[in-house]
Amino acid sequence: MSKHRLQKNNRIARGLLLGAITAGAVMIPVAPAVAQPLSIPGLGNIEIPGLPPVGAITPDAVVTHGQRALDAAQTKIGAPYVWGATGPDTFDCSGLVQWAYRQAGVSVPRTTYDQINGGTPVGKGDLQPGDVVLFYGTEHVGLYAGGGMVVHAPTPGQSVKRAPLDSMPFTAARRY
Repeated sequence: MSKHRLQKNNRIARGLLLGAITAGAVMIPVAPAVAQPLSIPGLGNIEIPGLPPVGAITPDAVVTHGQRALDAAQTKIGAPYVWGATGPDTFDCSGLVQWAYRQAGVSVPRTTYDQINGGTPVGKGDLQPGDVVLFYGTEHVGLYAGGGMVVHAPTPGQSVKRAPLDSMPFTAARRY
């Protein structure tokens, strides 16, 4: 007889436990499922919960090597010009270009005479930020900064600065 009483007590305990679990599950608030339809050619539309709406995801803007080089060069505005210097604290014109591109992970030749022969030719009307711009034949170089400006290391006694593109005689431009 005690065996039957134990079985009865176990059934009651299991019933109470099952009731508590069921009541708890019913009492938990549930957020409505959001499903966005996904159209697959040949298969039709499929609803996938949690899929963000079309247009909600935007790809990160692509940053070019030239833009990265320009960003690096602009951190050196105010650094002194020293003939033959390649940074990180002093620069000549081609040393600034080489150093800036190195920060962007791109190898650029050391001198203006070699920089004019590297990369891809770019017309003055097609310049993009970071393009290498040569002036006075191959005597001077800077980085196009957009908006008709360049960043360059001008001459001894001056510092790295921004200047209007048209303030120097344009020779050529290269894109690395």
